[in-house]
Amino acid sequence: MAALNALVVDDSIITTDKLVNMLTELGHNVLQVAGTGEEALTAYRQLQPDFVTMDITMPDMDGVQATRLIVEEFPHANIIMATSHGQEKMVLAAIDAGARGYILKPIRKEKLQESIAKVMRPRA
Repeated sequence: MAALNALVVDDSIITTDKLVNMLTELGHNVLQVAGTGEEALTAYRQLQPDFVTMDITMPDMDGVQATRLIVEEFPHANIIMATSHGQEKMVLAAIDAGARGYILKPIRKEKLQESIAKVMRPRA
């Protein structure tokens, strides 16, 4: 897969560091890291990355709301929700809001690569 531009959104510095390292190892470019839904929306507007990894639970605006706002403005946004076990209802809400996939935490590099490939497939 060719190098893609990514936006990483998570309020955990440990998680963002891990995601940045994994994405870099997979050959992708991390354009920016955002720690809140509001920062994610601002960054998406400025950068329009190929895909976003979006945490569900964040301060100020959760990942579901941030996804909804991004997709309303940018219908072809490719958003992968990063979620913990037990957040099934929120994952369904995120998919309904326009997310194209999800990945469970703790995130493994192989699963991340699969999720990216899935969301980058041409839409029907």
